[in-house]
Amino acid sequence: MKKIGILSDTHGFFDERLENFFGDCNEIWHAGDIGNLEVVNKINSIKPLRAVYGNIDGQEIRNLYEESLRFWCEDVEVWITHIAGYPGRYNREVKEILKIKAPDLLICGHSHILKIMYDKTFDLLYINPGAAGKSGFHKMRTAVRFVIDGKQMRDLEVWETDRY
Repeated sequence: MKKIGILSDTHGFFDERLENFFGDCNEIWHAGDIGNLEVVNKINSIKPLRAVYGNIDGQEIRNLYEESLRFWCEDVEVWITHIAGYPGRYNREVKEILKIKAPDLLICGHSHILKIMYDKTFDLLYINPGAAGKSGFHKMRTAVRFVIDGKQMRDLEVWETDRY
């Protein structure tokens, strides 16, 4: 059993309150637009970090992380990428990959909109944790944590606060 914290779109800002929210997590996963190495270092000082780069990330971040990350956590196949769209409206590249081999869990960011839903078409759980940073049009900053226990994904919780 692993407890996972997920965030995206920090854009160079890490809210110290997330340290408490992610406190009992085993790992933190970042779905891109990290913003700078200070955020990477801060998260790594809290828990092990798995991340992908996003469209605003510069070469420093791109040298550390890939555009897409596919791996197993417990008995769940996970795919993290920054830009994916969402169920029923995936971008073309993502949709083609899903047709070939869909993961059990697809995590993305980019939209700054918290969205968690089950995709019946590809039999996967879709999580976009929204934006944890201050840059962008969103009104609330959000992050997610949940448990992966074997093949089961459960106990999902959302952290949210005003944008500023």
